[in-house]
Amino acid sequence: MTQAMDKKHAVIVGLGKTGLSCARYFHARGRSFKVIDSRFSPPALAEFETEFPGAVIELGGFSQEALLQAGEIVLSPGISLQTPEIAFAISQGVPVTGDIDIFSHEVDAPVIAVTGSNGKSTVVTLVSEMARQVGIRVAVGGNLDGRASMPALDLLRSGERDLYILELSSFQLETTTRLNAEVAVILNLSEDHLDRYASMQDYAAAKQRIFIGARQVLVNRDDSASEPWLKESGRRWTYGMNEAVDEQAYGLLYRDGETWLMRGSNRLMPTREINLLGRHNVSNAMAALALGHAVGIPDSAMVTTLREFAGLPHRCQLLRNLRGVDYYNDSKGTNVGATLVAIESVAERTRGEIVLIAGGIGKDADFSPLLPALESYVKRVVLIGRDADKLARLIGSRADIMRATTMEEAVAEAASSAVDGDAVLLSPACASFDMFKDFAHRGRVFAAAVEALQ
Repeated sequence: MTQAMDKKHAVIVGLGKTGLSCARYFHARGRSFKVIDSRFSPPALAEFETEFPGAVIELGGFSQEALLQAGEIVLSPGISLQTPEIAFAISQGVPVTGDIDIFSHEVDAPVIAVTGSNGKSTVVTLVSEMARQVGIRVAVGGNLDGRASMPALDLLRSGERDLYILELSSFQLETTTRLNAEVAVILNLSEDHLDRYASMQDYAAAKQRIFIGARQVLVNRDDSASEPWLKESGRRWTYGMNEAVDEQAYGLLYRDGETWLMRGSNRLMPTREINLLGRHNVSNAMAALALGHAVGIPDSAMVTTLREFAGLPHRCQLLRNLRGVDYYNDSKGTNVGATLVAIESVAERTRGEIVLIAGGIGKDADFSPLLPALESYVKRVVLIGRDADKLARLIGSRADIMRATTMEEAVAEAASSAVDGDAVLLSPACASFDMFKDFAHRGRVFAAAVEALQ
């Protein structure tokens, strides 16, 4: 395709769902753009060609000439700023932005911004359900997966809204200069994406960008990485798995055999009434309560949501019990921290031991924090995927190891290893792209294999 391009045109790098949303944004505003992608068949290509039949698109590489001629580069989150062609264009003075940065200049309603290594989707979904309980017109998106979510720029096309709630990855925040959220939080930080970042410090620095311009901040007292590096001028809320330290704090109160969720001296609800599995979800519940309160959602609506919300697919999801064995789908456990939480959460509910299915693309992570939980709760590990050997070397004799080449084989091996009272847990501690389209696809294949067991 050919089309005259002016010097002010945008070059959208990457044609997934984010790149497509950027194309829609520029088209709606009459701005010229072109799209480039290193792949010959990017995932949104067919949809893009249908919507924009005359648009310029270059596939099969990142043209240095196209990047140097851009008025601005709009970088999709899956593409690193360190990509050589991108880094060279930046060195030559070409400005780089991303969809969240563009969104922040356009949005005209309050934004709740949530990042962290684990728990983001649960917290974002909880707050959105809390808002809907009281009729707030809410739009939810960003990095959140699922049918109810969409890229941030597409949210601006979805009608008038009272509140936006964004789940944000470190990749999206890299190109975000000033989000100006109404309230922002880093829920937690554990080792992840070290195949993209040189160090945990670099990973944390990307996450910290969520606080720039925030009017209110929420801090997890149990994770120092949640603390803003820049001293914030807005209102500050905190939460943690201990007593609430002041009236801006969420915490726990142990009284007369009952554990209560608290805001300051206010009892909100007993923790046993939270309809979610695991101690980590008590922390997620407090984060959701604090974020909702910060934007004016009544306590009664938030408590109702916590009593009713049963969790998201692929997050420690109980699929079935067969001959006394529980089968849990935690395919969203794509890093060590998430899998550690999943093991501990399932162990709380299991009379016997755990058979763990793990493996995939390890993203250069250190798996050693898993070892104490494996020794305490896991009797056998069924390994799949590219980094199975790395995991096997680490586990050594701490648990029995089996190998599988497919998910169906892994489920069969796990089922044969489990006895009445045990649990089979898929929580890979790895990304899925060596064997599956994404974590949701991996979870669906696991669920189908579990359902097929006789």
